[in-house]
Amino acid sequence: MTRYFARRILLLVPIWLAVYTAVFCLFQITPGGPWDKEKPVPREALEALNRKYGLDKPVAQQYVDYLVGVVTRFDFGPSYRRVSRTVTDIIQDFFPVSLRLGLLAMLFAISLGVPLGVVAALRHNSAADFGAMFLAVVGISVPSFVVGPILIWIFALTLGWVPTGGVDAPRNYILPALTLGLPPLALIARFTRSAMLEVLRADYVRTARAKGLVERVIVLRHALRNALIPVVTVIGVLMAEVMVGSFYVETVFVIPGIGRYFVTSVSDRDYPVLMGVTLLLASLIALANLLVDLLYAYLDPRIRYS
Repeated sequence: MTRYFARRILLLVPIWLAVYTAVFCLFQITPGGPWDKEKPVPREALEALNRKYGLDKPVAQQYVDYLVGVVTRFDFGPSYRRVSRTVTDIIQDFFPVSLRLGLLAMLFAISLGVPLGVVAALRHNSAADFGAMFLAVVGISVPSFVVGPILIWIFALTLGWVPTGGVDAPRNYILPALTLGLPPLALIARFTRSAMLEVLRADYVRTARAKGLVERVIVLRHALRNALIPVVTVIGVLMAEVMVGSFYVETVFVIPGIGRYFVTSVSDRDYPVLMGVTLLLASLIALANLLVDLLYAYLDPRIRYS
């Protein structure tokens, strides 16, 4: 297991380097530059800005210099638009908010999605099954830009139970976490139901019932544990997607997270911020996939890595 873990960590290096190269090339071929505005910048000022940020150097040297700074000093460079602020400072300030929101959304999705899928499988073709799957279809079909305003209108403006946005108190995270967690909840419920239906028809489950084991033990110890293997795969992908896909939710609920900042940086052509956030999210996705692989061995003792 230790050797496997070490190999997977080393495998992150070429993945990370490929993402860095792709993003850097996109910046180079994108028309325009970071200093383009409606009013043209004077030539002297433009040359001074390029010298200050190293944009007057050859493209190959820019590629190497930035890469060396990131690898050796974890320095993503200064922000082009935020004076006296580095990309590392921006990530340290805004990413914890997005991380907290993403974890709350996934906690909501997993804590409700898995039980919902189990109940639907155990009550197959019943009213509970149809109701659970109807909620799952709604959760998948209705986009976040519809769910968010509806939740704000009902629970914030009409009932006044929670604030409309911000991060001043824990209850401010309730509506954005529900909005962000609803699609993953629906997918987890559907995958859990499908996996449970397959496992409940397996021979070892029928054998456990023939031995007279209590139904609760059969479901929790034998069926659910094996059914969670494909569900964990989906959860790993969804967790990375939630971390990356919180841009709109953060904008609607006025949350100062890295997603909202990322969108702003796109329009501002703040390339160092875009590079730093992209590399961070790529690392999170790769680590989430690694965590999923490690959970396989815990859920199924037959799985071993060498």
